[in-house]
Order: sequence, then structure tokens, then C-alpha cells
Amino acid sequence: MSSVEIRKVTSKKELDAFIQFHYDLYKGNQYDAPNLYSDELHTLSKDKNAAFEFCEAEYFLAYKDNKLVGRIAGIINKRANERWERKSVRFGWIDFIDDIEVSKALLDAVIEWGRSKGMTEIVGPLGFTDMDQEGMLIEGFDQLGTMATIYNYDYYPRHMEELGGWNKDNDYVEFKVFVPKEGIPEKLKKISELVMKRYNLHIRKVKRKEVLGKEQMGRKVLDVVNQTFGHLYGYSQMTEAQIDEYLKMYFPMLDMNLLTLIEDWNTPDHKVIGVGISISSMTRALQKCHNGRLWPFGWWHCVRALKFHKSDIVDLMLIGVLPEYRSKGANALFFYDLIPWYQKYGFKWGETNVEMETNEKVQSQWQYFDYEQHKRRRCYKKII
Repeated sequence: MSSVEIRKVTSKKELDAFIQFHYDLYKGNQYDAPNLYSDELHTLSKDKNAAFEFCEAEYFLAYKDNKLVGRIAGIINKRANERWERKSVRFGWIDFIDDIEVSKALLDAVIEWGRSKGMTEIVGPLGFTDMDQEGMLIEGFDQLGTMATIYNYDYYPRHMEELGGWNKDNDYVEFKVFVPKEGIPEKLKKISELVMKRYNLHIRKVKRKEVLGKEQMGRKVLDVVNQTFGHLYGYSQMTEAQIDEYLKMYFPMLDMNLLTLIEDWNTPDHKVIGVGISISSMTRALQKCHNGRLWPFGWWHCVRALKFHKSDIVDLMLIGVLPEYRSKGANALFFYDLIPWYQKYGFKWGETNVEMETNEKVQSQWQYFDYEQHKRRRCYKKII
């Protein structure tokens, strides 16, 4: 009989313990990028996260000898299941001590909940949507994590292998792309200028008031994201409520110099056909936010990273081009525009964040730079 007790989260106090567990388990870790407590609370709260329009979830805590030793979320994304014709229960927010009895009990809790809802497989780690962190790190445990990705100890994937029955469902790769010390690579420069001339594509920089104001540029950006990533693994399109939510949560923190839009001037309204968003790495700043709190001093470290670019690293948060423009080389225009800004801000390299290992078109854009693959992460699947 297992000595691990699983308790379902049913109160605000237990939800606080669920969030707090990650900070305690990774305290002092030099690679983890802990999320802000307020962001975690918003995402996990059923009355705040717009994804609950089409998702349901339960959260579980694991106790051993009356001590908290693990956590996990079970999620059913009904839109994604319908889109991909699957009956999947997702597991996410999984953390545990190095005790296979604990990891088994946590995953079994989600499996049993999923079965009770008619699901036939369990997949993860995944969040509610693609805007959440996904994929268990299986390579690159000595590499600095990013705000957009999961960091986990190296014993996590070992547990998945030892438990048996878990298979690879999808792998992501990540690259470190080095910023040229001077100028724009000549090949990239020539291709970008040729693309702009041949297809009448133009780079547009926008002001914050245009993104969040009457022009609704922020909404146009997220509409491109919906169209661009709709074919990717597990993706479910953002609803209007989610778009509103992300505009309020994330766009105010962007440096407009690091937001690049590509427009097609062959269309009457100069249609937005591509978007590139970068931010200064927040990892070191987040590590200085005690238990994910901005107060009393965490806010200052975040401001230094975002506004004053006190980092050698830039996170390439999102790069997307509408499908019909990908073969025209539109992706090159982002870096034609952004490299001078990266150089001005003193960034030494960019973190690509997750790319599906099979997405050769995305990976081909790094050919203009010195780069190295330094991380790999996996989503697992098990028939239940």
C-alpha cells in the first residue's frame, strides 16, 4: 500500500500551497525561472482564467509523512480535443521530490480523474493552452531557463522512463542564437531587401497606444498568432476573452522597439501578415523575486530587466508568419529589423524557446547566425 496521500485542492489555502511548492522545491536553483505568484494564481483560478470557458481542471497535492512532496494539475481542453479528435486529459504543473512513489501517485490521480471524464489517454506536461508552459526538460539541465518554458530537475524524465507505459508524443528543441557583433549578416540583408522589394512587404514599428488603443494593433497581432500556430501540436485557438486577457496581461510590459510587424502593402488595409516579439531575459530578475512576489524589491529587478535591458540575453518569445507568406522569405525581415536593436541593447545571444523538432522551416531561419541546440523537452503520452 502506498504511503503517499493525494489530496484534491479545494480551498484558497491549498491553492496557495500548490503554487508555493515550486518555489520551495527549486529554492536557490541557478537555472529555474520561477513564475510570478500573481501570474500563477491568475492562471490557476477558475474565476479569472478565460481558458476555463472551454477547459476544466483539478489540482492535486501529494503528502508523505504529512509533508507536502509533490503537486500536479489535471486539465481537459475540450476545444483542443475536438480540434485534434482526441480524448486527452493533460497533466501540467507537475513537481515532485525524487521519490518514484510520489510521481506515480500524482500521475495516477490525474489518470483516474481523466478516466472518470471519459478520457482515453493522458498527455503532458501541457497547460490549458499553448500560451502556457509545456514540455518536460530532458536535455539542457545546466542551461538557464526562460520565462516561457519549464525547468525541471534531471530526475523527472528518469521517473517517466521507470514508471513504464509512457511514450514520446512530441519533442521540442531550443536554440541559443548568437547576436552578430557588428552589422547584419550580408546574406540576411540581401534576402530581406529582395523580399521587401519583390513582394511589397514592409516592416512596421508601432507605439504602445496603437497596440492597446483604438487601432487595435494588439488584437491584429494575436489574430496572426491564431492563424499562424493553429496547425501545431495541441493548439487551440484563442477566444475573444483570452485575447482581451493577454492584451491586458502581457502587452503593457513590451518594449515597442522589440515588437516587429510585417505588413503586405499590396492589400488596401496594409494587412499584418507577421509578428515578432522579443523581451530582455527575465530569468535572473524572477530569481530575485522572493517566492514569486514583486514586493518589496522584486519589482525593481523586473524593471531593470525589461526597461533597462540589464541582461546579456534576449528571449525570442514569438515569431509567426501567415502560412501563405512563409515561402516568400518573410521571416528574414524580423531579424533585419531587430538585430540593430539587439546590438544597441547589448544582447549577446537569443533564446529561441520551444520549436517542434519537426519544424524545419522555423529552424532554417537560424542559418544566418552562429547557433547551437542546447535544450530538448518532451511531451509524453500514455493510453489509460
